[in-house]
Amino acid sequence: MTGDGHRRRSGHRPRLTQACLQPPFVRMRRRDHARAVRAAFAAQRAATIACIVQRRLALTSLAAGVAAPWVARASGARLPRVAAVPGGVAIVELGAAALRPSATFDGRRVMVLSKPERPGFWTAVVGIGLAADPKRRHTLSVFAGDGPAREIALALEPKRYAEQRLTVPRRHVDLSPQDLMRYERERIHLADVSSRFTASHEPATLLLASPAEGTRSSSFGLRRIFNGEKRNPHSGMDIAAPAGTPVVAAAAGAVADTGDYFFNGNTVIVDHGQGFLTLYCHLSEIETTVGAIVDAGVQIGRVGATGRVTGAHLHFSVYLNATPVDPALFLAR
Repeated sequence: MTGDGHRRRSGHRPRLTQACLQPPFVRMRRRDHARAVRAAFAAQRAATIACIVQRRLALTSLAAGVAAPWVARASGARLPRVAAVPGGVAIVELGAAALRPSATFDGRRVMVLSKPERPGFWTAVVGIGLAADPKRRHTLSVFAGDGPAREIALALEPKRYAEQRLTVPRRHVDLSPQDLMRYERERIHLADVSSRFTASHEPATLLLASPAEGTRSSSFGLRRIFNGEKRNPHSGMDIAAPAGTPVVAAAAGAVADTGDYFFNGNTVIVDHGQGFLTLYCHLSEIETTVGAIVDAGVQIGRVGATGRVTGAHLHFSVYLNATPVDPALFLAR
């Protein structure tokens, strides 16, 4: 039927276009050319997007004080090494959320960081206590908005730390009533300081500089057994150095506490934000004050032998979500 309502004659042939009159191989070449043009355009667009993303990553990392020579590892460049063991650190991907979610582990709030390479995505950095039992079920509770908590299971691997058995006179391990009272007061205070969670500040990096020049004389997790009685495992790393050796802040932060304590001696505690703190103990001198803002590498004291020690060294501890964890996981190699 034509546009004016008349029927076409049965012998009428459809009109052939110029393209239809061309040989098949010409039409195929043109289609191939069109596909090639579209593919080239798509590749150029992808390259442009990748370039924009790389520039944004570099700017984000520079703003945080971290170089970003590679893109694939940009978010991991500021994180500690992963060791999902007692005394270690777990890195948990939380996925996307419009606002920063919060998370808890064993009832304590944990650090949640943004992912520079994926805006709107979040990562939890979880400190695992030395007493954590790998045979038990452990979960991270994640809260986003007004919805119910989301539970993420954490699988822990066992780890056996070294033990040291010593036989010493009882007077060196048993505290007098007066010393025990002092220790209990200080223990409560130090537990309160180490459980601080400064939500308003996100650390630029979790990689730490060495706080003092020296050799590691005792590692984290070492359990000493005096006269057959188990004592608390070593909650930090000891760095042997001559008395008077400068001690510097391992990362930028605010000085949360200073004091002279029975076991720790002269001590400085620096808060780096989001439950991430470092402790510097047995100092001969404290060269900072509570509330001071310090940059990484700023001198805060000197190595000494104050407190319950037998020789000059620096005891260096790292806390995450009020939990002492292995400092070696955070020290930049």
